[in-house]
Amino acid sequence: MHLFSGKCIRWRVELFLIRPAYYRVKHGQDLALIARTFGVTARVLAAANRLAAEPREGEVLFIPPSGNVYVVQGGESRALLCGSSERFREKNATSFLYPSQEVML
Repeated sequence: MHLFSGKCIRWRVELFLIRPAYYRVKHGQDLALIARTFGVTARVLAAANRLAAEPREGEVLFIPPSGNVYVVQGGESRALLCGSSERFREKNATSFLYPSQEVML
């Protein structure tokens, strides 16, 4: 808020963060680090890029849409976390679920 000749002027600023759709792997980066940077799990990032091993320096990766990364607690089910087992499988590129696993909600 600024005062200008006795009147209050309010400024409104909106910031938009633009997330890239593709990312070039830099020296020393691994799948887990890149996944954390973009808010996805390493499993989802690997599945989206059909990776069987760690990405190489200079390789270009597709960055899938991010979501909420959650650490599974004991007693939770796929349906509880994502609404259904099918939706869990689509979002996480696996049907396995175990405590301490990082999943996308």
